[in-house]
Amino acid sequence: MEAKSRRSVDELVEAFEEHLRRTRGAHPSISRKDVYYVRLFIKYASDEDLVDVTGFAAQDVIGFITSLVGRYQPATIKGVSTTLRRFFRFLRAEGLRDDHLDDAVPGVVHRRGAGLPRHLDARQLERFIAGLDRSSPRSLRDHAMILCIARLGLRASEVVRLCLEDIDWRAAVLNVPTRKTGHGALLPLVTDVGEAIVEYIEKGRPTTRSRNLFVLHGRRVGEPASPQVVSDAVTAALNKAGVEAPIRGPNLLRHTLATRLIRGGASLKEIADLLGHRCLETTQIYAKLDLESLREVALPWPEVVS
Repeated sequence: MEAKSRRSVDELVEAFEEHLRRTRGAHPSISRKDVYYVRLFIKYASDEDLVDVTGFAAQDVIGFITSLVGRYQPATIKGVSTTLRRFFRFLRAEGLRDDHLDDAVPGVVHRRGAGLPRHLDARQLERFIAGLDRSSPRSLRDHAMILCIARLGLRASEVVRLCLEDIDWRAAVLNVPTRKTGHGALLPLVTDVGEAIVEYIEKGRPTTRSRNLFVLHGRRVGEPASPQVVSDAVTAALNKAGVEAPIRGPNLLRHTLATRLIRGGASLKEIADLLGHRCLETTQIYAKLDLESLREVALPWPEVVS
């Protein structure tokens, strides 16, 4: 067992990733996130190049989860806990451990919708959009990708899956082929988004055989961009604009769009359709932001009659 239980870190996480894809049908973007968390745990629990998985102990698991508190949001830590349970079950299924270390993973309390969604206010959003760089081919790409999120509410994964054929210039609509809902969507190609895409295609997009709208500009020029490229572009633009944002990344812009829409009178169903939510429960958190409407329906506190 001892020789079998000793694996290199790369060998171990690659086997776990293959297990996720084979047994759970995990999407590559999801399995990559799981692998990242497992690497973090292994680095925390062992500093050896060859890892003896039988050496992982309950105190390592508890200490690792505790170390994430304050560094990550509760929802993220909850996801890490779920990943570790999968990893320890994988070790047992592979015969690398015969115990139930997954039972040692502490539970993380995270009530969905308990807090307010974090967003930019109108002034911050205006300063952010105005500060977007358009001086180079790569910045033209980033400008167009960011507007697809800020104006249309696309996810980073949806942005990078867009192809040239998905744009209907005559009808001024953008076809999003696949969303989390399991269905595609036709979204209006608003003026500034359309102009940004045209500018990128004409002045920035490199010559490539790829039909993906947004492609790489550094190494592997012309290959499709990844969701991480989109996330990095948003973060870099926020830093450049000097915007003090409560969170970083594409979801900040999606939250901001939803907040602006609900304060403008849009219904939860309309926002859910735009953002591609599978159920209204996901969208209901934005109702907390419609403070004026909440004040109208709030009942007065009953007076105490002596």
